Amino acid sequence: MSTTVTGTSGEDRSDYTREESKAIRRRSLRLLGSLLGPVKAQLWLAGIVLVVSTALRVAGPALIAYGINTALPAAVDRMDWLPTIGVVAVYLFTALGGAGLIGWYVVVTARLTQAIMLDLRKRIFLHTQRLSLEFHESYTSGRIISRQTSDLDTIRELLDGGLNELVSGVLYGLFTLIALLLIDPQSGLILLAMGIPLFFLMRWFYLRSQAVYRESRVVSAQVIVKFVETMTGIRAVKAFRKEERNDGEFGTLSLRYRDVNIRSIRLFGTFEPGLMAIASITLAIIVFWGGVRVVEGTLLLGTLLSAVLYVRNFFAPLQEVAFFLNSYQSATAALEKVSGVLEEEPTVPDPGEPVDLWTARGNVRFDDVLFGYSEDRVILPDFSLDIPAGQTIALVGTTGAGKSTLAKLVSRFYDPTRGAVSLDGVDLRAMHPKDLRRAIVMVTQEAYLFSGTVADNIALGKPDATLDEIKRAARAVGAEAFIEALPDGYATDVNKRGGRVSAGQRQLISFARAFLADPAVLILDEATASLDMPSERMIQDALQTLLADRTAIIIAHRLSTVAIADRVLVMEHGRIIEDDTPAALIAGEGKFAQLHAAWQDTLV
Repeated sequence: MSTTVTGTSGEDRSDYTREESKAIRRRSLRLLGSLLGPVKAQLWLAGIVLVVSTALRVAGPALIAYGINTALPAAVDRMDWLPTIGVVAVYLFTALGGAGLIGWYVVVTARLTQAIMLDLRKRIFLHTQRLSLEFHESYTSGRIISRQTSDLDTIRELLDGGLNELVSGVLYGLFTLIALLLIDPQSGLILLAMGIPLFFLMRWFYLRSQAVYRESRVVSAQVIVKFVETMTGIRAVKAFRKEERNDGEFGTLSLRYRDVNIRSIRLFGTFEPGLMAIASITLAIIVFWGGVRVVEGTLLLGTLLSAVLYVRNFFAPLQEVAFFLNSYQSATAALEKVSGVLEEEPTVPDPGEPVDLWTARGNVRFDDVLFGYSEDRVILPDFSLDIPAGQTIALVGTTGAGKSTLAKLVSRFYDPTRGAVSLDGVDLRAMHPKDLRRAIVMVTQEAYLFSGTVADNIALGKPDATLDEIKRAARAVGAEAFIEALPDGYATDVNKRGGRVSAGQRQLISFARAFLADPAVLILDEATASLDMPSERMIQDALQTLLADRTAIIIAHRLSTVAIADRVLVMEHGRIIEDDTPAALIAGEGKFAQLHAAWQDTLV
């Protein structure tokens, strides 16, 4: 019935069911596949280079066996050094060629990784901007920052080093096993038999570390969220002396993060000795059985030496594979979080066949609108309203009456669950997004200024505005005087020393921004709340200029701002209980008359 906030990325959890884990894994693989698709050619090149370089590196022990078994006897018995020189030359060629190709492979994969990370970073930024306000109101900024920073860094580390180690390690181990089976089948079979305990060890490590590393990413995100929220709200922290409590909460999270990391280290501390034990036992069996066969004359010494070298070479990259598993679990958890954000769909989607509204008059209508933020929080139960073009209305009521919700529906930050909100007869859900943003502008209490100059911030809604247009807008709302008093005037950077502006001045800049955008419908949501009384009196005339010839919706607790409205709507529990001119309501005995009388008493 009502809008609900759901989604796979909406929660940071570690206790997924098996079905949930499978769904998340499929989602992550889809994302990985979409990232690898555009770089298939580079992948093929990297694969070919890796196969050739691995084959050259694996040839070394076989050449040593040939040298000891054939070339060395020829030199000793017949003084024929040609086979030895040939073996040395080929060995040098394979060693240097393999090293050169590995160097090329590293360069190719590095470029591949950077291409993937560029694509992924842009996807996250563009997608999170496109998501509806509903998502951003339920998904904390700290978690978004974690997705864009630590999670992406973890994925980059995996692609940069871990994945290379896995692919080259597995390929090297496979080629080594094949070579060993060809040069000494019995030693190869022994190695295959020892692969059974090796498999169980690898599987145990993989399954145990999967849960640990997923929990590690969850706790890591919580640490980042706590830090970001504390620093963002540092004024409130100082005002309410919350430092000691924050220290305790952050310390608890840090301890959890430390404990999770210690568990992961213990896992690796068990796995690595187990791997070394299996390698040592395998090598001991092959040396013993090979020695017996050398004594019996059924195996040449050079072949035994090459078998020993192959076994050592087989287990050496498994150390790299273990390091890969170490980073893979962390990167998998990070990929799950990132894919969760990218799988989120806007709850306020763009229309499939948008309707153009080149020139908006400003007639706003609510037709039988039902809206709630969740199933049990219906804010507007059955709401209808007609605001004629050019009329200024003021919304008054207690907190939670539905005033800001009404403004968000007009701005199409949310869509109604039932019914329709229209502008000049066009349902907002069908209107072209560019026309909607040009026709309707909201000025909120949180007048946010972006990095850049004062002029850039005023021109936010009209980037191609000239400096003269920007100055006219500032003059119209009474912001010109304080802007020209700044160190560099309109060119002052608002985030640099000397360019800082007060809350009231930020609000005046936001008024100038709205004036320059010249919308057909202007919404002021507590927009004068940051202004002191002298500043508010100063902009009353500016507001008259700002609201002229356009539809305006004013949400304000200060009744001095309400006085400039053509019509006042008093709301309670999502319904309009009074609707008339300010003068008529003041003269009556209703809710607004009571509010006005109480406000007058505060001025005495």
